[in-house]
Amino acid sequence: MHRTRQPHRPAPGEHGGSTAPTLVAVAHGSRDPAALGTVLALLDRVRELRPGLDVTLGHIELNEPLLPDTLNGLRGADAVLVPLLLGRGHHVKHDLPAATAAAPAVRTRIAAPLGPHPLLVEALYGRLVEAGWDPADRGGRGAAVVLAAAGSRDPDSAQDTRRTARMLAERLGVPVVPAYASAAPTVPAALRALAARGRHRTAVASYFTAPGRFASAAATDAAPRIAAAPLGAHPAMARLLLHRYDQAVSATAPADAVRLLASA
Repeated sequence: MHRTRQPHRPAPGEHGGSTAPTLVAVAHGSRDPAALGTVLALLDRVRELRPGLDVTLGHIELNEPLLPDTLNGLRGADAVLVPLLLGRGHHVKHDLPAATAAAPAVRTRIAAPLGPHPLLVEALYGRLVEAGWDPADRGGRGAAVVLAAAGSRDPDSAQDTRRTARMLAERLGVPVVPAYASAAPTVPAALRALAARGRHRTAVASYFTAPGRFASAAATDAAPRIAAAPLGAHPAMARLLLHRYDQAVSATAPADAVRLLASA
């Protein structure tokens, strides 16, 4: 399990009397050593955008601090859990509510997952361009993109991925096909299907927040085609975290409820 020292977390009200709830970013956790650094860089961007906001981190598994430990350090405080997850899967629906139920001394809200949302599409587009995608391919008959995601048995999660694929297709002006590391179709199968349709100028968009086993596998499966990096600390991702946080803060539903808010 990887360990990290987090920056000083001010006590409630320390920032000029601010009573804003703590933003607890909830990452999945990964054995890839690059994952933790990527998440910390993203949270640094969030702090730059919202100076004075208490921003901290908790992991579902594999990395420290684990979410229960983070919540234990917030006893008596208000907190908004912002999942660094891209759809409404098991972790959002079950693991996060269970963690908050086990921490009754913290007044919590759970924000919506990051996707689908236009800011997420902006980050996906930016990573594709960085990887060599030519914006001039818009409308090109031979161009297409595979949106490589982890995959989930939850139908809501799959629906969210398909919606993001449609939004990215509108942004790019070419077909975007979802594919999965743990479900069908796989990235290679999606690429073969596109080639059979005459789509040979293909790229893979990484629908992962940070590096990890699935993200690396998707990039390897895509070689030698264009394979974008995970979303990571893209500026649009930091804006999206704060957007989900603000949505949860302004919601009128009771604390401790999962807020699966529609994308704005």
